[in-house]
Amino acid sequence: MGFPGTWMTESESVVYRVVPKCACSTIGQIMYYSDHGTFFDGDIHDSTDGLHKWAQDASQNLIENNVLAHKSFAFTCVRNPYTRILSSFFDKICGIQRNGRRYRGNLVPLLIQKYGIEVGDPDNGFEFDQIKSFRRFLLFARDTIRWRRPMDPDIHWSAMSGHVSTFIANGGRYDKIVWTEQFNDGMQQVLDAIETPHPVVLSDIPRFNESEGHGPKRAHPVEDYFDDLSMHLIYEIYHRDFDLFKYDFENPANKMPVGEVDLDEVHAKLGD
Repeated sequence: MGFPGTWMTESESVVYRVVPKCACSTIGQIMYYSDHGTFFDGDIHDSTDGLHKWAQDASQNLIENNVLAHKSFAFTCVRNPYTRILSSFFDKICGIQRNGRRYRGNLVPLLIQKYGIEVGDPDNGFEFDQIKSFRRFLLFARDTIRWRRPMDPDIHWSAMSGHVSTFIANGGRYDKIVWTEQFNDGMQQVLDAIETPHPVVLSDIPRFNESEGHGPKRAHPVEDYFDDLSMHLIYEIYHRDFDLFKYDFENPANKMPVGEVDLDEVHAKLGD
């Protein structure tokens, strides 16, 4: 199985397990900059050199040897499950992608047909009932994760613990799990623990939000999207994420973590 979703600097200063919708564009650009002194020109997910990625055949042996020997500091980044799935909905379901088309071709027409979801369009300013459509999307997300119907779950809304676990199950160990909500503090701890060819001053790093600006803006506070049934579905899908990464399930309005991540607990529970 190896280490899918794992990136490593060419200098092997640091190893990172990507979790979609958790600051991965910014983290990738920081890693690229730390080796080269410049940012990648474009979306870092599109880079094919300058950064080792498991998806690149030539990188796999290097990543595997490094991770199994734990040669470098290894980390990942997580996010509140409520805000993460909302972000996935507005970006992937409602938004127009970088290629000018809808995400995954026939996915949105399928959702409109089978779940009665509306997504709006740029011509009308993305006018639609966001709360009603999001709650219907949540049913679809649950169906994909629980029963793999009408399709396999997408990486952008499958549970973070699933992404994080493959690294552990195949022989890796994390030194740090960063919260998106306290990104600068967590990322600074990563940078303090490693040596990079080029110094990184976090306060000078822009945020690389590649999904921003091509879809509707969230029109309501986070908690308005989640009624009792929605919260039940969220817990069914993401209970391990809330538990392991210390987020507040009871209060969707509180995006901040409520405790410290216990790395030993994460490795024990996700290492099976």
